[in-house]
Amino acid sequence: MKQQIRARTKQFSGRMWFDAVTVLVALIFYAVAWPTLHLTHTVPIAVQPFIAALAAFPILLIRINPSLGWAISAGSGMLISLAIPNQPNNELPIQVVHILCLFALLFAVAVRATVPIIGVAWVATSLLLGTTMSSGDLGSSAWGWPIALGAVVLFGLLVRWLVLSRQQLVRQEEENEVERARRAILEEKARIARDLHDVVAHHMSLVVVQAQTAPYRVADVTPAARAEFESIGATAREALNEIRGMLGVLRSDGQAPEHTPQPKATDVPALFEGALRAGVRIAWTIDGLLETVPDTAGLALYRITQESLSNASRHAPEAAVQVHLRVGPLVELIVRNGPTATVARPVGNGGHGIAGMQARALAAGGDLTAGPHPDGGFEVHARLPLSQTTTLDPVLLGQAAN
Repeated sequence: MKQQIRARTKQFSGRMWFDAVTVLVALIFYAVAWPTLHLTHTVPIAVQPFIAALAAFPILLIRINPSLGWAISAGSGMLISLAIPNQPNNELPIQVVHILCLFALLFAVAVRATVPIIGVAWVATSLLLGTTMSSGDLGSSAWGWPIALGAVVLFGLLVRWLVLSRQQLVRQEEENEVERARRAILEEKARIARDLHDVVAHHMSLVVVQAQTAPYRVADVTPAARAEFESIGATAREALNEIRGMLGVLRSDGQAPEHTPQPKATDVPALFEGALRAGVRIAWTIDGLLETVPDTAGLALYRITQESLSNASRHAPEAAVQVHLRVGPLVELIVRNGPTATVARPVGNGGHGIAGMQARALAAGGDLTAGPHPDGGFEVHARLPLSQTTTLDPVLLGQAAN
């Protein structure tokens, strides 16, 4: 911040110095043009201050609007050469101060204006000075003034190209700095991915291996225990796959996480099949087309179904699970598990499962209720709209992510 303030102060001070020098030069030109005007032209005394001002003061526009300053100087020069007679011993139709002002403004036009305006200014100034000065050293040659003015224009273009190349170099350096910062972020993401892989994925892989090999390593494993080990292995494999997906995001070359594919409503049946393979006694019905569910509602539906099945298998492992999914004016999901003979801690204690599902439903514009069923089981009932016009609350999304 301090560096930016210093840079702006330096730039502002530079402009102030340039304007101060310009005003000083204009005053010097005026101080020279007014006293010497009667020596070069036959002008009434009352008009002399105004003619001298036309010769000297257009240079004040050299930074603000050089094209306008050149137009005023060239136009007044033409009027003076045509309307005001010269003194007998003077060969110049306009004063030397006026010529110097024209040269300075033409140089500024070459630095600041567009190429067509530069061409017009060069040709017009060459015609003005070449046609009005029919005698003298420069006037004796038809090419003298165009060559001299062309040199001024060429020098202005060289300065212009030098400034533009410098600005382009500064922009390139800024882009390189941004690229270096982006590379540093990507390297940090890759380091985090390696750490996650070494710590989390390694231990999750051990959980999968232990769950799969437990029936062969432990003697007298009952069928229920074998099914439980298979369920643990399936759940661990699913978690491991999600971790691998997260690692893929961290290792990506700058692709934003929000651009990565997210689960949709069409992926929900895969959850049912996965739970069935894990040993859950699940039955489901689907009414309507899941393809018509928008992405926002589809993501919420997928996560709510995933959490509901996880809760049912964790807290009521022996109970049957019934799932009813209907796509109509609303997306309605009912996940109900029957009563179980085992003692299980209440669903949602010590965690944010139900709160997270409710936050997801609310963030998608719907609602969710969860609680005990009259038959002794537990039921989750979610209703999600098909419209995506609902504005998502960042706070709710943060709760849902938890």
